[in-house]
Amino acid sequence: QTMLRFMRKAASMRTGATARVSRMTVRAMSSDTATFEFTPFKGFKLDEIPENKIEASKDECIGYFREMSKYRRFEIMADTLYKQRLIRGFCHLYDGQEAIITGLEAVLTYDDSLITSYRCHAHQMSRGDTASNTYAELLGRETGCSKGKGGSMHMYHKKNNFFGGNGIVGAQVPLGAGLAFAHKYRGDGGVSVSMYGDGAANQGQVYEAANMAALWKLPCIFVCENNQYGMGTSVERHAFNSEFYTRGSYVPGLWIDGMDVLSVKKGFEFATKWCRDGNGPLFVECQTYRYHGHSMSDPGISYRTREEVQSVRKGRDCIENMRNLIIDQGWAEAAELKAIEKEVRKEIDDAVKEAKAAKELPADKLTEDIFYNEVPKFIRMIDEQTSLHQ
Repeated sequence: QTMLRFMRKAASMRTGATARVSRMTVRAMSSDTATFEFTPFKGFKLDEIPENKIEASKDECIGYFREMSKYRRFEIMADTLYKQRLIRGFCHLYDGQEAIITGLEAVLTYDDSLITSYRCHAHQMSRGDTASNTYAELLGRETGCSKGKGGSMHMYHKKNNFFGGNGIVGAQVPLGAGLAFAHKYRGDGGVSVSMYGDGAANQGQVYEAANMAALWKLPCIFVCENNQYGMGTSVERHAFNSEFYTRGSYVPGLWIDGMDVLSVKKGFEFATKWCRDGNGPLFVECQTYRYHGHSMSDPGISYRTREEVQSVRKGRDCIENMRNLIIDQGWAEAAELKAIEKEVRKEIDDAVKEAKAAKELPADKLTEDIFYNEVPKFIRMIDEQTSLHQ
């Protein structure tokens, strides 16, 4: 009973205290542009934090609605494919968190570097890959980014500086610091965004990377996507200090409402400018929520209630909030937005069909892409008979 009361209190904090502040039009710029307010930012060791207002256009907001709807639909179909046993292995879905990658990419360019954890399908597409290629990787087809050999956790798009998709908890964070070092070494003006979850926030390597980034003033944004649960353990139970934006000690931090795409965009305008101006790294916490369990093997309701999930869907969902904003602003009718969702559904359905039609990688190709350039003349296998000789 004590634990149940604890869980109910924690759920109330998640769905109540951090609920979205009602967004209102502050000033109409034109019929197609307006200024909006959102949940205030919180700062740590920052002399100033961004104002909780942003100017946005009709085209921008409808674009965000379409993009977030695409990521949501992609993950819903990934759930279906997994249950049909067409996707094997681990599979971690991003539905509920779409505002973060959408708002972030509205600020970044492909010259900036991005690296994240294993919850990476939307990131692969945000960096320019197609939905069909992303599905192909999930389905083990050779048209996938890793020729179907990496699967859900190992997305990659070097052309546009996306470095995964990493299967080890927190391991991407020091790699992100290394990408920031490369930007500074080259002097190309780029920043590195290194994303991780609240469960990874207690990893020692996060702070080793932050220490080096601070010493060398690297242009690195350490982004904690706080979806309230490290696997099945709530933040109240796994973190003594759950204000992750304050964890840097000597590195400043910024808290963002990660369920609001406009808030995310404004926050990352500040964060990228901070880094590009040579101020060193910044910790950013985007508070968000995932609707699925930690992975497809987790039903997601053994450590939280269905009512908690539904309350977030009803009150804080990033897509529904954007839908309401667009309709309230008179920029589109509900039927028009439904038509966009119908287009997105067809796009994703077509992507699934294309991925399913792609060929699987031949068995003799499975050992390729392990060594760079020259393959060793001898590769030891289980025994001498199966070892490879050249």
